[in-house]
Amino acid sequence: MKNLRIITVLALVLVTLTATSCKNDKKEQGNVEEKNTEMNHDNSDGHHDGNKKEMVMAENQNENSETILKDYFNLKDALVSDDNEKAKELGETLTKSLSNFDVSEYTDAQKIELKDIIKDAKEHAEHISESPMEHQREHFKILSKDVIDMVAITGTANKLYEQYCPMYDDGSAWLSMNEEIRNPYYGDKMLKCGKVQREIN
Repeated sequence: MKNLRIITVLALVLVTLTATSCKNDKKEQGNVEEKNTEMNHDNSDGHHDGNKKEMVMAENQNENSETILKDYFNLKDALVSDDNEKAKELGETLTKSLSNFDVSEYTDAQKIELKDIIKDAKEHAEHISESPMEHQREHFKILSKDVIDMVAITGTANKLYEQYCPMYDDGSAWLSMNEEIRNPYYGDKMLKCGKVQREIN
């Protein structure tokens, strides 16, 4: 009986440690720059934000895929900032960008795969444009997988980071242009929960 109590206590301690492993302190209220979008490298006061990276276009790069990435990063930042209304707007913007994707320059096999990816991504972007924050994040998980799959085919002129949160829904990935972790699945609750899984480009 004594051993059972010890095992129970140890199990509770282990669960508590696991649940809090990714937790972090709240962001400072005054840190406005963290809420700026990754794609907007010029702040309204005219100062350049050194932590934000500007997207570049290679000459042979598909403009549609880079537009999709730009809109995806803006959506991610809205989720990081816990901004439900902004995420709805950006979900709608991303839906339009996905609708405009032109697959004509790819091989037949790539066209088939890209059409499937874009169709699925569009569906999740549409759901994000109509949903409360909790559901937006659920759809963002699958949308992120679609965008990662798209980049595997289209490539990108930009250095990207595939990041991963072990805590959200048995583990969830997303893309970022910045190496620093800003978690879109938990926002303020666990802003820095996650790790870089790999660099792309």
